Amino acid sequence: MPVETSEKITGASQNIRPEPSRRFCVAPMMDWTTTHYRYMARCLSQHALLYTEMVTTGALIHGDTQRFLRHQSQEYPLALQLGGSNPRDLAHCAVLAEQAGFSEVNLNVGCPSDRVQNNMIGACLMAYPDRVAECVSEMAEKTSLPVTVKHRIGIDSHESWDELCEFVEKIAAVGCRTFIVHARIAILEGLSPKENRDVPPLKYDWVYALKKRYPDIEIIINGGIKSLDECHEHLNHTDGVMLGREAYHNPWLLASVDAEFFGHEASVRTRHDALRAMFPFIESELRRGVFLGHMSRHLLGLFHGCKGGRQFRRHISENAHRPGAGLDVLEAALAKVPEHEQEPAALA
Repeated sequence: MPVETSEKITGASQNIRPEPSRRFCVAPMMDWTTTHYRYMARCLSQHALLYTEMVTTGALIHGDTQRFLRHQSQEYPLALQLGGSNPRDLAHCAVLAEQAGFSEVNLNVGCPSDRVQNNMIGACLMAYPDRVAECVSEMAEKTSLPVTVKHRIGIDSHESWDELCEFVEKIAAVGCRTFIVHARIAILEGLSPKENRDVPPLKYDWVYALKKRYPDIEIIINGGIKSLDECHEHLNHTDGVMLGREAYHNPWLLASVDAEFFGHEASVRTRHDALRAMFPFIESELRRGVFLGHMSRHLLGLFHGCKGGRQFRRHISENAHRPGAGLDVLEAALAKVPEHEQEPAALA
């Protein structure tokens, strides 16, 4: 049975939480954009909009709700991405998101995995724009948070410009003003989720054309973006950019985001500063019983391309899993990377 949703939250929460900027976003990524990665990302950029991993409505409603909603206030602005297709369940979870302090709630209409397809979650919903519109309408009715949709440009046999426009128009008609568009189709029969991130060709021109056709809708482009220079080019045609794997494997690029896209001075000057800024949080998580290895796996890309970076990663990989491993492991890893040779973050 669907869970009854509570009444729409009104009052102070609507006035306190401004609409987040989506000029630069870090994509939701399963097993990667955990609270530990997001905390590091926030140490590097104060203004990038961060997204959680996708959380299914079933997990939130029937599982450990507090665990799935857990985050640090330092991570704001932060969006919760939901997976589901039951409008009432999604509306209930949107209320939970607002009560928990998130800045946005996002509906996943892009994940191509078999598991989510079997539960009518993710990219398969592109074949059902009326259902997606109903979901978005119910969510928007019950929360004052922005309700956004992340989707592909098509799936399998539903790969046409007209179908993409129909999808966007039906959802925009119920009040959705922000579409995050992964510029590839998803091939649900024949390709694995990993292959779906690489094999279907990128069609950035389709996303550009969406913005041109619907100038009053916010269009954020996603898919295969690897550099800040590419971001600047995309911003000539869209309202925002979303980076995924590059922001995870090479997180230091986030240190230049505030200066490049928001006109603010960088939060940290060096990679050493960034990691040390995390120490109080890591220490508090260790006291909570979180193993260092569960956190440090997200730090391995911080010295990507640096002299000593390989030794940094090796030391963490070999020692973070040991019983009682703590900040001493990270200090020893930092010692393997010459601080004076690090490239500083960009200034505004």
